Amino acid sequence: MPSVCRVFIATSLDGFISRQDGSIDWLEQANRLVPPGEDCGYAAFMNSVDALVMGRATFETVLRMSPWPYGDKPVYVLSRTLSALPPGAPPSVRLVCGEPASVVSLAEAHGCRSLYVDGGLTIQAFLADGLIHELIITSVPVLLGAGRPLFGPLPGDIKLRLLRSRAYPFGFVQNHYTVDGDV
Repeated sequence: MPSVCRVFIATSLDGFISRQDGSIDWLEQANRLVPPGEDCGYAAFMNSVDALVMGRATFETVLRMSPWPYGDKPVYVLSRTLSALPPGAPPSVRLVCGEPASVVSLAEAHGCRSLYVDGGLTIQAFLADGLIHELIITSVPVLLGAGRPLFGPLPGDIKLRLLRSRAYPFGFVQNHYTVDGDV
């Protein structure tokens, strides 16, 4: 059975996942509006995935978080520039250099069938290679005007089908899509 690659991410209303310098201060500020106990489906999503695949920049941002948010779940970090993981990286993290399909194959070889793909460039590469099956995108009601976009150039249109949409009373809107393939 082939792996399923899924995305769970927040964007500004104008489609940015971070500021140009990688800062997510706007998201941290918006998360203060979320009532205690509400996680917008994140815990259920995390329970449904076997491993994470993320790019180096996303990994470096997450590595600064304490505690490490992924527990013992395997994390595959894609990088063409790192030759070794930085000190303090959890033992569940594996550094890989390769194309998205080879990373999926590596995860499958380790028994991981449901992958959480995170990080703008990583998501873009997996989309371009036709490997993303679902996207859960939470729009945060803030306009940044500039930053790192969630989506980039693609080899062709990708048709999405909306599975569900939910508006939260604190202003977030979450859309869950399945990828129907090329248009």
